[in-house]
Amino acid sequence: MKKHLLFTAILAANFTVQSQNKTITVINNLPVSREFETVELTKKTLGLKADAKLENYVVKEISSNSFLETQTVDNDGDGIMDLLLFQPKIKASSKQDFEILVGTNSSASKVASCYSRFVPERTDDYAWENNKVAFRTYGPVAQKMVEDNIPGGTLTSGIDAWLKRVEYPIINKWYEKTTNGTGTYHKDTGEGLDNFQVGPSRGIGGIAVNVGGQYYFSKNFISWKTITNGPIRTSFILTYADWDAKGNKITESKLISLDYGSQLSRFEVNVTGTKTIAAGLTLHDKKGTTGTNLEKGWLSYWEPIDDSEIGMGLVAPKGSLISFDNHVSDEKDLSNLYGNISIKNNKAIYYAGFGWKKGSPFQTKQEWETYLSAFAEKINNPLVVKVKK
Repeated sequence: MKKHLLFTAILAANFTVQSQNKTITVINNLPVSREFETVELTKKTLGLKADAKLENYVVKEISSNSFLETQTVDNDGDGIMDLLLFQPKIKASSKQDFEILVGTNSSASKVASCYSRFVPERTDDYAWENNKVAFRTYGPVAQKMVEDNIPGGTLTSGIDAWLKRVEYPIINKWYEKTTNGTGTYHKDTGEGLDNFQVGPSRGIGGIAVNVGGQYYFSKNFISWKTITNGPIRTSFILTYADWDAKGNKITESKLISLDYGSQLSRFEVNVTGTKTIAAGLTLHDKKGTTGTNLEKGWLSYWEPIDDSEIGMGLVAPKGSLISFDNHVSDEKDLSNLYGNISIKNNKAIYYAGFGWKKGSPFQTKQEWETYLSAFAEKINNPLVVKVKK
């Protein structure tokens, strides 16, 4: 009788484990190989119970029997993980099976390659990076310093670029050496530098609203909230004070994320008071070359920067990039290449970033724009996930 009970208990335990484990198929419908694209899994997608914890699951590639890097994300801050992230490698026009199972990955990375934070020691920047690029923008203290004529302030809602040339994180290191006086991030000592001028321009991806041919935009962000850092994604929310666009009251907040391996940050802008926004790329001194492809949904600007060159880019999902405006002004830093993006349900989505000749594989304008075209094709044809029953 005892043996019978023991056997029943083992069967029940095995059934419980098997019911928790899931097998999924990731399908690539494009004739190109895919990597550095993030798959998002939810409990609902996987058919897990409401009390299941995504942080207890790992992802194993069945064909190689190897575990993949994963990251869980609590999007709404309620203490419960909403997403399980991983980045598969999928060959052209093919599919790959993965097992989602309860366990731990002993080889998981301990480094948050995708990282962002508020930086109070440098006035009140908010900075973010992955293994390819880094960015920052500016808060209310920096704005007030300008308004009060205090040196060292910055007044702009434009997006600054930090030109890194190493795969490891540099934000904390660069800020530390600047604040303790042992160095400066304005000089390249092998890791890259900040030599990118923003001023009141849109930088790389700041927004504006066009009314009657004139562009209006917000001032610095007034609040921030970090959502996640990790090996695959960093994301955060920036909120701006209401602002005026020739009598139109504009509200604006941005959910910004940056995934591992991507040259472009994703911007999800929540906005009211306008039917379109204009996301911009600064034209600096107008010494570069613009590129546009409305059909594929991207804008590009390739220009010299000190002793090198940089390509800036903006990509919008299919059908949302309505038009562009190569807006040239005699006023300093107010020349921008704008992409006019439609708003749906008070939301607009686009991606913006750069490729620096010294810190990326892009050595020509053509190579950069080929990347933008490929990026656009992939966001419009995402990897398909099917759960095997």
